[in-house]
Amino acid sequence: MSDELSGKRIAFIATDGVEQVELTAPWQAVKDAGATPVLLSIDTGSIQAVEGDTTPKDTFTVDGLVGGASVDDFDGLVLPGGVGNPDKLRIDEDAVAFVRDFALAGKPIGAICHGPWLLVEAGVAKDHTLTSWPSLQTDITNAGGTWVDEEVVTDGGLVTSRKPDDLDAFCAKIVEEFAEGEHAQLAATTRGATSGS
Repeated sequence: MSDELSGKRIAFIATDGVEQVELTAPWQAVKDAGATPVLLSIDTGSIQAVEGDTTPKDTFTVDGLVGGASVDDFDGLVLPGGVGNPDKLRIDEDAVAFVRDFALAGKPIGAICHGPWLLVEAGVAKDHTLTSWPSLQTDITNAGGTWVDEEVVTDGGLVTSRKPDDLDAFCAKIVEEFAEGEHAQLAATTRGATSGS
């Protein structure tokens, strides 16, 4: 238990199909570091988590709609994976806009497994080195990013990992990045990537 994130609020964006451990492990990590985690989604009520993309696990109560949330109210953002979860989120304008605005504010973002799909959709992957579930390699490359096969990658306020096996490294790194605060480089590269879009 530490207090390096004391007083900080961390947004988690997820919907049905989220890989449960990729939601719960980072949630616990930021909570243990003193932060207040907040679950944002595209619908009110609760979301259905899964294990291995298909097996239903627990449900989690949504704290608020991503469309009604303000980037100003949060210090960090976590994008868990599971195939269905980010696939639904990346076609939701509010979710994509929130991720883009978060990056434009230079605030750190952690994305694991299929979570980086939202970084691609929001124009945040460009000019960054990222990792993800291997099937996203082409999407990240086509979006102007550099894909690498590593446990955890940190690049200018973005933290990415490949899969649940990487969670220990991912959780440690997001706590570190969230503690550091805003990254001017992330704001600058996102501004450049999204200008005119």
